[in-house]
Amino acid sequence: MPFQRLQKIIAAAGIASRRKAEALITAGVVSVNGQLVTELGAKADPERDHIRVNGKLLRGAQRPIYLLMNKPKGYVTTVSDPEGRPTVMDLLRGVSARLYPVGRLDYGSEGLLLLTNDGDLAAKLMKASSRVPKTYLVKVAGIPATESLARLRAGVFIPSDRGRRTKTAPAKIRLIREADNPWYEVVLTEGKNRQIRRMFEEIGHHVEKIRRVRYGPLELNVPPGEFRRLVPKEIARLQSAVK
Repeated sequence: MPFQRLQKIIAAAGIASRRKAEALITAGVVSVNGQLVTELGAKADPERDHIRVNGKLLRGAQRPIYLLMNKPKGYVTTVSDPEGRPTVMDLLRGVSARLYPVGRLDYGSEGLLLLTNDGDLAAKLMKASSRVPKTYLVKVAGIPATESLARLRAGVFIPSDRGRRTKTAPAKIRLIREADNPWYEVVLTEGKNRQIRRMFEEIGHHVEKIRRVRYGPLELNVPPGEFRRLVPKEIARLQSAVK
């Protein structure tokens, strides 16, 4: 087998996502044939080299698994939570493989969430440059002015987790239900943390509900708290979306 980057081998073995694998390498807990490796550009042969992570020998690549989940509110999109809140992993009944969420939906949001052990595909989907569209149904408090919605469509500056203000990419926004607290369809091609909530807060409106209903070529079609495996045609379309 040809040499591959270490982070790719670790991700394929289901130990961690590609990004987490890079962190493990730089943290000095990965060795190849007894030699500690801390360079992200390092390569190895997964069939011939002895690769250890935290002292444990890798057992080779796992069969790729791709799941589509309907995440309910009240779950965090992480493998574990230091605050002890339930995570989406608690919903994976009958799945023994180590999977990881692709991106995130915050604690109060619901809808379509991808989980996989394919670290390559996950990394490509989460790259800002992938531009894979994600569609949400959003209920807001009060009726935003036409000019305020125009600002969101063009891109607005919102605070980030680090305190800086960053500009959002242009978004598609369409009214789908008129009411005192209307519903909008919002399509984004990026995934900043709490982005939709912060976008509407920037124009003075609180977001009451968020449900993601599409991710690229995939549509939400399972009940809350349930999941299903992607069929080969869906996997191919998802892979094509990031090429």
